[in-house]
Amino acid sequence: MVKKLLLLVITFLITFGYSSSVATQTKPRARDLGVPFDGTTGQFNAITDVKGVEVGYSTIISGSGKLNVGVGAVRTGGTAIVPRGKDSAFIPVFAGWYSQNGNGEMTGTTWIDEGGFLEGPVMITNTHSVGVVRDAVIEWRVRQGKQDSTGYWWSLPVVAETYDGALNDVNGFHVKPQHVFAALESAKSGAIAEGNVGGGTGMICYGFKGGTGTASRKTSDNAGGYTVGVLVQANHGGKRQLLIAGVPVGREIADNQKVSSVHWRENEDVGSIIIVVATDAPLLPHQLKRLARRATMGLARTGATSGNGSGDIFIAFSTANADAAKEAGIAQLQMLPNERINALFEATVQATEEAIVNALVAAETMTGINDTKITALPHDQLKKALEKYGRLTGTVKK
Repeated sequence: MVKKLLLLVITFLITFGYSSSVATQTKPRARDLGVPFDGTTGQFNAITDVKGVEVGYSTIISGSGKLNVGVGAVRTGGTAIVPRGKDSAFIPVFAGWYSQNGNGEMTGTTWIDEGGFLEGPVMITNTHSVGVVRDAVIEWRVRQGKQDSTGYWWSLPVVAETYDGALNDVNGFHVKPQHVFAALESAKSGAIAEGNVGGGTGMICYGFKGGTGTASRKTSDNAGGYTVGVLVQANHGGKRQLLIAGVPVGREIADNQKVSSVHWRENEDVGSIIIVVATDAPLLPHQLKRLARRATMGLARTGATSGNGSGDIFIAFSTANADAAKEAGIAQLQMLPNERINALFEATVQATEEAIVNALVAAETMTGINDTKITALPHDQLKKALEKYGRLTGTVKK
């Protein structure tokens, strides 16, 4: 009886729509499969290891079969990264951003360049939902009544995107303000979900199912004991490019399935990736731009070359210097000397690489519009490829 009831519930959710803001990680991660990585992780190996950072999702899944614009199938959502948590969501943080290839969008970045601050959450969604998400963030703040002494009269939210139109009815505009509110209100610290969740729901990475991934690194006590956390929305790369732990996994894995979509070319570096880097190290905006640029090297370790059609845009922020944006008096700031920043660069590269692989490992096979099916990275074949090259944890190449 219980099994029948559960089946009915699942059928209902798939048929009539499913929107979730659950943010708990229950799937295996790359390290669980024996993928080797360098560096020391934080407690959760997630961006939320940076104290204060919270992440929330809204996942929207409904319908199947032939594309019916405005109806579905729907495979999309939104992700919220809140630097100081919901209760302090609009206390600014120092930030910097970088575009490796600009065939994409991240709103609010000109003001980050000018003022040096990120003044709210970072939201990630699909390409054609950036506007509604931006407006909903403003509405969320107004509803909270958190205004400054002059009244809340302007805002330039940061909203980024990657394109999910191979699986999702992207022109149906299914992300609504309530989904943005749900992502923001569900934001939490601790372990968070990866794969087909939030803005990453309908994404493709290196020809396999992609989506959301995260990882973190701790620097040594001698380097300050700081934490760097990374969250990615991975929707990039061609299958033959994929490298994991230095192994040409994309070439090694035998997979005859072709993506049957005019929007996705199987072995070309198309799509996009958004990378969000958080740290508790006291860095100023120009240093955070330098940190954001290092995400390119973690991306490159997984095989990407940032092709013409790829929107590879990165943002980094620091939760230190909490009073830096005060309106009166002289702000007393701390800054890590440039001579001590190398450990943070290394941590960013390592965490970015692992976050991308975590997104691939957590993602599950998905069928979307016009019965387009994107297969998940097969865990057993991944392990065989790593073992062949002596890179599976505990193996030595013969």
